[in-house]
Amino acid sequence: MDVFSALQTSVSGLKAQAFSLENISGNIANSQTVGYKRIDTDFVDMLTEQPARQQAAGGVAAFSQLTNSLQGGVAATGVSTNMALSGDGFFTVQTAGSNGGGTPTFSGTNLYTRRGDFSVDRDGYLVNGAGAYLTGQSLDPATGQSTGTGPIKVSDATLAAKPTTSIAYAANLPSNPTTTSGSSLLATLPGGDPRVLSGTATTPPTIAASDSAGFVNSSVAGGELTAYSGTGTPVSVQMRWAKVANADATAGTGDTWNLYYANQTATGTNAGTWQNVGTAFTFNGSGQLTAPTGTSLSIPDVTVNGTNLGAVALNFGAGGLTQYGSSTGQVTTNTLQQNGYAAGTLNSLAVTSDGKLTGTYSNGSNVALAQVGVARFNAPNALKAVSGGNYAQTAESGEPLTGLSGTTIIGGNVEQSNTDTAGEFSKLIVTQQAYSANTRVMSTAQQMMSDLINVIR
Repeated sequence: MDVFSALQTSVSGLKAQAFSLENISGNIANSQTVGYKRIDTDFVDMLTEQPARQQAAGGVAAFSQLTNSLQGGVAATGVSTNMALSGDGFFTVQTAGSNGGGTPTFSGTNLYTRRGDFSVDRDGYLVNGAGAYLTGQSLDPATGQSTGTGPIKVSDATLAAKPTTSIAYAANLPSNPTTTSGSSLLATLPGGDPRVLSGTATTPPTIAASDSAGFVNSSVAGGELTAYSGTGTPVSVQMRWAKVANADATAGTGDTWNLYYANQTATGTNAGTWQNVGTAFTFNGSGQLTAPTGTSLSIPDVTVNGTNLGAVALNFGAGGLTQYGSSTGQVTTNTLQQNGYAAGTLNSLAVTSDGKLTGTYSNGSNVALAQVGVARFNAPNALKAVSGGNYAQTAESGEPLTGLSGTTIIGGNVEQSNTDTAGEFSKLIVTQQAYSANTRVMSTAQQMMSDLINVIR
């Protein structure tokens, strides 16, 4: 290597340190940018091909090294639609322009970002502070099924009423019920017809208003809930259990119960009527349900106070109904829920840890509206950085892998920049010194060339 080569080498050093300074300045400038990933600098020596004993130190080149795989700190914002990724992955977003009417037109090309400061814009789309639109699967509020993929748009339309089609019910029936009449069994009703079942009935019997008082006195309350018709009309469903037969070891039968609901509630001096659900419930000596078999039964044509709910499934699950001793002699209800609701308007939004955007409505319902799009890459540091905290797929990064795969989403938070300002200042000092040293090399080379020229004088 001669003096001119040393001069060229020092020039490459100046360029490399200037490139490093550019990255450092960008990192410091974006130390408060949401979701920003700092860019480090890698230095690579550039050698000319020479025999081993004649090899000389060569120039240097600088390359950017992305830190997309390094997690930044998570900070609470109080904005429910903000979200931060804890773990690998990126939010899938698209950019958009506007047509003459102001409605956004989307590029259709996915980009990827860790910037999760999303909020709902005037058109109902979730857009972050850099103008990128969050994409994912939109869900039907009624069925929970996907209705398509693309930019997520939150509708402010009224949530349609959903009729009650199933009731989840789990309870313990007392082996010796305490009734008002003092009898543990349902007393024979006036007319000699007990209105009870030992098995099933195609047309379930009804307790008439004239027999209502005797029935209530010989049965125990089984819980009450509000159910909804197809139009969202709320009705109160009251249930009562009546023990109709004790176990008979000789006949090989267990304790038998009937379940009733009030199809016409009592008002003032008017007595109510009660409808048998049409199936007897039998328990063995260990308190386990033996009939009906399975985990649910259908109650046909449920009608309360003239409001028809249609067929309703009573889901008691495996082991949901038991008959154990109880000090109170009353039914202990462990689960009593139904799946219907009245119409409602959207009050607020939230994001769950598994990436579902849920809406809370004025009717008290929490409904999943969308599944947030998240993608992972085998080589995330090989993505191409573009403006706005977005990244584009490259051949080196590989294809996007959809799904969280262990990553969680933290709603109401954002991921901060992973820039360590103190570390960047340390690198700044080193870069400055290295740059100054390269200028000294240039000065020395220039002095040596001047000395060489002065030799001929």
